[in-house]
Amino acid sequence: MDDRYEESKVFITVMTYPRPSQKYVEVICTAGITEEGQWIRLYPIDYRYLPHDQQFGKYQWIKVALAPYGASNDMRKESRKPDLRSIRIVGPRVGTERAWRERKLIISKASVHSLNELRHLHDTEGTSLGIVRPSRVMDLQIQPEDEEWDDKWLEIFKQIPLFGEPPKPLRKIPFRFVYVFECEDSVAPHTASLIDWEMGVLWLKEAERLGDDEAAALSVKKKFFDEICGPDKDTHFLMGTRHPYNIWMVLGVFWPPKVAQMKLFENSDA
Repeated sequence: MDDRYEESKVFITVMTYPRPSQKYVEVICTAGITEEGQWIRLYPIDYRYLPHDQQFGKYQWIKVALAPYGASNDMRKESRKPDLRSIRIVGPRVGTERAWRERKLIISKASVHSLNELRHLHDTEGTSLGIVRPSRVMDLQIQPEDEEWDDKWLEIFKQIPLFGEPPKPLRKIPFRFVYVFECEDSVAPHTASLIDWEMGVLWLKEAERLGDDEAAALSVKKKFFDEICGPDKDTHFLMGTRHPYNIWMVLGVFWPPKVAQMKLFENSDA
């Protein structure tokens, strides 16, 4: 391992649906919170090509050696290049017992903002990851997209490498799912695309089960809007910018049940 790399312990909170990459075949946006409560983006990670014993899940602690800032072409301030060989899963996935209490205690170390506040922090401090608690989620729009990847991405899947594993099939989701929501300081509703890994997996499973892509999209909406953003959930969006642009997207959703007289970011053991 390069001497510049330092081991960190990271609680994984974000994994997005894979996208093709000319340099890495495919990548997912992977991010989490350190023991000190700092956001870390692990880039690049070709998750589906990792050995099985390194394939971590959301809400799981891992240890990983990270290069210092600036070691990759991703200059967002939270981004660190991981040594993929160093990834070690530390313990089982943190569960949802006691109204997601343990998950809450870990995630509560990170601050909650409105989307306007995150945009301001991006402009002033370079912030590109954060938590937003919408005051109202109004819709999850289903917008049609192309059914196939662009030609340049399709060429990647046709390549046969001299060494290593050949590219794995990766279906493009022919829809864009867009949250419409407000924060306490909103002047007008915000829109942000949802690119969560679990959303993508759900669509793939439902498309196979139902044999109908549009019906599968409606199943995604039923889960990620009707249930996850329902009145009995304390819904938070885990958001990040799209590289290299300041376009904020919903990378994942944190949706514990609402509990009477208990706030999500309450550190008391009472």
